[in-house]
Amino acid sequence: MFFGRKDVRSGVYFLGIGGVSMSALAECLHGRGIPVRGSDDSESFFTKKLRARGIPVVIGREDEIAEDTVVVTGAISAGHPLYDAAQRAGKRLMTRAELLGCVAEEFPRVLSVAGCHGKTTATCMLAHIFHENNAPSTAHIGGEDLALGNFHDEGGETFITEACEFRRSFLSLHSTVAVILNCDRDHTDCYHGDEELMEAYRQFASQAERVVVNADDVRARTIPHALSFGLYAGAVRAEKLQSRGERYAFTVAENGTPTVRIGLNAVGKVHVYNALAAYAAARLCGFSGSEIKKGLEAFRGVKRRFEKVGDLQGVPVICDYAHHPREIAAAIETAERITAGTVHVVFQPHTYTRTRDFLDDFVEVLGRTEAPIIYRTYSAREPYDYAGSAVRLAGLIPGARYVQDPAQLAKRLPEHLGANDLILVLGAGDIYSVIRGILG
Repeated sequence: MFFGRKDVRSGVYFLGIGGVSMSALAECLHGRGIPVRGSDDSESFFTKKLRARGIPVVIGREDEIAEDTVVVTGAISAGHPLYDAAQRAGKRLMTRAELLGCVAEEFPRVLSVAGCHGKTTATCMLAHIFHENNAPSTAHIGGEDLALGNFHDEGGETFITEACEFRRSFLSLHSTVAVILNCDRDHTDCYHGDEELMEAYRQFASQAERVVVNADDVRARTIPHALSFGLYAGAVRAEKLQSRGERYAFTVAENGTPTVRIGLNAVGKVHVYNALAAYAAARLCGFSGSEIKKGLEAFRGVKRRFEKVGDLQGVPVICDYAHHPREIAAAIETAERITAGTVHVVFQPHTYTRTRDFLDDFVEVLGRTEAPIIYRTYSAREPYDYAGSAVRLAGLIPGARYVQDPAQLAKRLPEHLGANDLILVLGAGDIYSVIRGILG
């Protein structure tokens, strides 16, 4: 038993504690009486939040780790001084995914949400359904829900979590209900072909008691499932869609029978799919249509998911986490629908591998916009590769402008702005903090 502390003896040390998922896991253990501390390379909102919760966090590298169990992020491996020292000392080394699996095993009911796009939003929606209906749950979220944050703990027997496909992390989870939102090709650095990716999704599904899939996704719908959803197919469908300012209302039909009408308060048509997924999973947990409606309508959004972060010369600035070509296309489409003027796009590529392997798709989708700004690549765990660099990407898009640093971006942003325009900032790297710094 992990929470029984038989596995943790002197506590748990988080190496790279400042990430959204790692900090949520640290909070989870801390809240259950397990000694927790950690370190990270730089200060962040989450390191400050952890300290406020009473969890010690060191910025920079420590000389040694006293704890017997060390949890590391996916970006840390052999070669990192503390990792190597912990290994030499015979400490128990765990990945974030392994710890998540251990935490999930402590709960009688586990709801996990997988897919290339929409995991955070659908997870948040499920958390709101439980919260609004006074059904205690613990939610581990890969982003910041505007109301619930990245970790929300009300106790109870249900654990709600994102299930990430990167490096097959989601295979650490054995779910009561597993949701598969989509199976788009991604993470080509660890999946060498579509069949490898689909085999991972199939294994993830096989480890669940019941599975919910997107019937409109040609790959996801081939996975054996208990319930499906979609706009055009599936047992749970959205009908009679209406939009006001890109906030959608729709009637849910179950096997052709209308059940309840839902009005979402988050911007973007993509949220209809996320809501249907959460609806289907919640139905398998015994919630009624009216109860699910209450939770979905309480959801207001997630930071960095089409979030307005300020104004520049009277022009609204929207940030979105989109870093895959399909996500970028959806974000641009939403922005264009709510903007009378020009949508000015700023995009930061996320990893050289993804940019290189989807280069034609990035060029195609960004090439539809007017003079996009391409900010320097967020490399994450990867070494420099010109083939997948922001410089190369910008050079292939007519009218695109490459920007290297925050000062250059601050100079470029005000150019060519007009009345009724909108600035759309896209990417999963540090571009969010860069923009917020520019706006003050």
